[in-house]
Amino acid sequence: MITAAQLRDRLNEQPFRPFRATLSDGPLFDVPNRDAAFVKKNVIEIGTNLDADSFSEKYVACAILYITSVEDLPTNKAA
Repeated sequence: MITAAQLRDRLNEQPFRPFRATLSDGPLFDVPNRDAAFVKKNVIEIGTNLDADSFSEKYVACAILYITSVEDLPTNKAA
């Protein structure tokens, strides 16, 4: 089970690692930077449709109870 404290800690990591939250009913939400999400006690608000400056057009409120996994986003670094 993912907790609000774990999500907050993930957002505050140095350096920040972009991640993807998966919900139990299937949707995936990417958090490319720490400004794209806001953790509350029972909900994480994740910005969507980010523009080039990482401002979101809207956000989705995801109940933390329904987050089944948090995984690193793949990086595009060439080896």
